[in-house]
Amino acid sequence: MPLRSLFNLSFRYKIPLWGSVLIVTTAVITSTALFLHSYDDVKRDMLRNATSQGQILAKTLVPVLLQDHVWQAYEIINAPLHGATRENAIQADTLLVLDAQRQVYVSTRPLRLPMLADFARRSGEYALVAASIAKMGAETSVIAPVASDYLYVATPIMDEQTRLGTLIQIYAKKILWPRFIASAGQLGWVVLLVLAVLLPINWYWGQRTAMPLLRLTERMEQLGHGLPDELPAKIYDYEDELGRLFQAYNRTLQQLREKALIEGEIIHSERLVAIGRLAAGIAHEINNPLLGMLTSINTLRHHGAPDARTSKTLTLLERGLTQITETVAALLVEAKVNSRDFAPQDIDDVQTLIAPQANKRRVTVAWTAALSEPVPLPSTLVRQVMINLILNAVQASEEGGGVEAAVALSGSVLLFEVVNGGRSLSDSQTEHLFEPFTNAGENGRGLGLWVCYQIVKQLGGAIAVDSTMAAGAGRTRFEVTLPFAAR
Repeated sequence: MPLRSLFNLSFRYKIPLWGSVLIVTTAVITSTALFLHSYDDVKRDMLRNATSQGQILAKTLVPVLLQDHVWQAYEIINAPLHGATRENAIQADTLLVLDAQRQVYVSTRPLRLPMLADFARRSGEYALVAASIAKMGAETSVIAPVASDYLYVATPIMDEQTRLGTLIQIYAKKILWPRFIASAGQLGWVVLLVLAVLLPINWYWGQRTAMPLLRLTERMEQLGHGLPDELPAKIYDYEDELGRLFQAYNRTLQQLREKALIEGEIIHSERLVAIGRLAAGIAHEINNPLLGMLTSINTLRHHGAPDARTSKTLTLLERGLTQITETVAALLVEAKVNSRDFAPQDIDDVQTLIAPQANKRRVTVAWTAALSEPVPLPSTLVRQVMINLILNAVQASEEGGGVEAAVALSGSVLLFEVVNGGRSLSDSQTEHLFEPFTNAGENGRGLGLWVCYQIVKQLGGAIAVDSTMAAGAGRTRFEVTLPFAAR
């Protein structure tokens, strides 16, 4: 099915191809009509000249026929043949004069048409012409026998109302072709010039229209495997239907991305909430027996008079249970505590508290604090968030590296940012970053970020992380936003 295959072609080929076919077809039809019209024009010019020339010769021949000067008649009809030039190439092949009885009076070709020869008997074609002459009136007639290679222009020679004879000009049809070919050649060059201009323009606009559709199709086919890239505006920056289609695609893609982002945040939040509920429930269930075991160990230590080995064993048990108690306490984050407002001196306290750990790893902490008055946020919890994030940044930095910490106000929002170098976080680490026990380091249990996340969420804020690798070095940035209302 070759025709269907043409319709199945890509628009990048189909639009220019069909446009080219339409242009070429139009050019062929138009040029054919012009060629035919040109041929008719050449023919009309020849007949108009023949009629004019015949009438002049007929008037000139009247006195000659009256005086029966044959030789002079021959010179008159032979004169036009000697006056032919290249500019006037359309000239009669033969001129002859018939008398009133339609016999040859004189001819420019006496061997083929001798004097007094019966014109009608020379050939069947001449008989048809003679019959037409017998019926003609006083006007010039053009006689074109069917399937003949000649045209006959017959002009009556009249002396007032008396018909003395007939002047016949015989034209070969082939003499029309040189002038027609010259005219058609000029027309052909014009047609080729038009095609040379229109075809490239057609292919350009066809590609200009089809390529954006191709890009849009490629993007739409990717939707089942993920969200594709947006279409650049420069591909088609017009406001027609196609341009509005691209704009609608980009808007839809932006909405899908926002929806995917919101769904991801919802899933992540729901997962963290579920983990938090599970951890809090387990913590509550473990806390009571832990406290009972610690109380029993304390009672045994003071009233049981244990020996040295037993005392050492009780000490090991107490440390282990205390560590479990601290871990359980970390899981029970509660933001509804009574605490004074967060003030500028709290930032100084945080700097003092993290200094030993930073000095130990020879990490420089650069502070930018733009807080001049207290803000209505619980200082204990905000300090805990800052200390956890800065200590994590110090631990993640290479020895001798640096950490940047910044505190600022933006309206009724407290902004806190921590940036550190070192290794960047992978996508898998970032996805589970705020879940407990998933990012435990050498000196921790992986609860610091979990606690920070719980505190920030309970205070109605947000915490975000951005970790990138550039120029061979990692860079991780934590940003915390805590909204507050005036008390």
